[in-house]
Amino acid sequence: MIRLGVTGPSRAGKTVFITSLVANLIDLARMPQLGAVRQGRLLQAYLQPHPDTTVPRFDFEGHLAALTGDPPRWPESTRAISQLRLSLRLRPESRLRRLAGLRTVHLDIVDYPGEWLLDLPLMSLSFASWSAEALAAAREPARAPLAAAWLSQLAATDPAAPLDEPAAQRLADAFRDYLRAANRAGLSHLAPGRYLMPGDHEGSPMLTFCPLPRTEGARRGSLWRAFERRYDAYRRNLVEPFFRNHFARLHRQVVLIDVLDALARGPRAVADLRRAMTAILACFRAGQNGLFAFLTGARIERLLFCATKADHLHHSQHDRLAAIARALVAEAEQGARFRGAETAAMAVASLRATVEQELPHGGARIGMVRGRLPDGREVALHPGDLPEDPAAVLGASRAGLAQWPEGDYHSVEFAPPMLAVRHGRGLPHIRLDRALEFLIGDRL
Repeated sequence: MIRLGVTGPSRAGKTVFITSLVANLIDLARMPQLGAVRQGRLLQAYLQPHPDTTVPRFDFEGHLAALTGDPPRWPESTRAISQLRLSLRLRPESRLRRLAGLRTVHLDIVDYPGEWLLDLPLMSLSFASWSAEALAAAREPARAPLAAAWLSQLAATDPAAPLDEPAAQRLADAFRDYLRAANRAGLSHLAPGRYLMPGDHEGSPMLTFCPLPRTEGARRGSLWRAFERRYDAYRRNLVEPFFRNHFARLHRQVVLIDVLDALARGPRAVADLRRAMTAILACFRAGQNGLFAFLTGARIERLLFCATKADHLHHSQHDRLAAIARALVAEAEQGARFRGAETAAMAVASLRATVEQELPHGGARIGMVRGRLPDGREVALHPGDLPEDPAAVLGASRAGLAQWPEGDYHSVEFAPPMLAVRHGRGLPHIRLDRALEFLIGDRL
């Protein structure tokens, strides 16, 4: 059995990735780069009854219906943890093993909101440490206008004063409004994540706190002590069980990153995404699983970074897109490789929403992509060229520039393609088969 985690910041495309992955494993025609398919050894893939009665089932059928409807639409984003089991029937590779007959490999795919992923770094931070980091971030140029109302309330608050519950609620609400505004602005380093996606805990005291300035000698019953207790309860009751029951049981992990959206929002959004991914990936249990993994807990043996929406660019730009994604997570990737995990990066499109064409321009031919906009209009455009060296992107983001020196990048929202799903055809994609070959090919 293989447990595959699918994660990434919000809007990175996790739901579409899983839906297309499952659809294309059930109908194998579009998966030639998966070795077991190419060799004719993967005979069948089929959905099993849901294996865990405590975890919601991933709504594969509903999401597939949305993507293939008339008109098609993008499915709703992930709002809670869910899981799906796919069983793969295989013919063994060696002649000796064929004597034992066909074998079955179970693939459990685990999906969870990207917002919840943001909480993992909190496990190693005290309330005081987290408060200091969050306050420093809120005063950065990209965030200060969004945090102004909350920071104004905070400036008028004495953390050492006795707890006033209505005032504490107003302060927490202002902090939540700031996080939601930052999320709408495309920023990524946002915690606590359940302030954005509270689930069943809406209104709970565990979600009624915010960072406070460092306060020495705060007494029992003060605002500081109350928020500190709620922060610790949040970690103990929400973050740690999520890590222990789900995250720490994964064998393989794919991290989806919407690089194009971050580029379109500017260097500060890229810097924020890089910081968030570095903090999150440091929490991964990377390494090889030994004989006693059942005692010590599973480790992530293979870690794949996918720059999504590759269909928004001409294929000549895909290597550059993957290189930028890899540069964004370079620090965490080096740590994972040092601990023994295999890593890779590639540009993918879970559902291809465009087609490519080349048009003459100024005596040369320019690579274009053509697709349907959400309002139904069809457009063909040249989205521009990404830099050959990802250091140009990282340099501008680290410098805190408000705009790209060489001109802005643009991101276009395409509607799902109009397609008729026929048995044996699956969904059109870019490199989904290569991604799966890296992730689980060795186990097939």
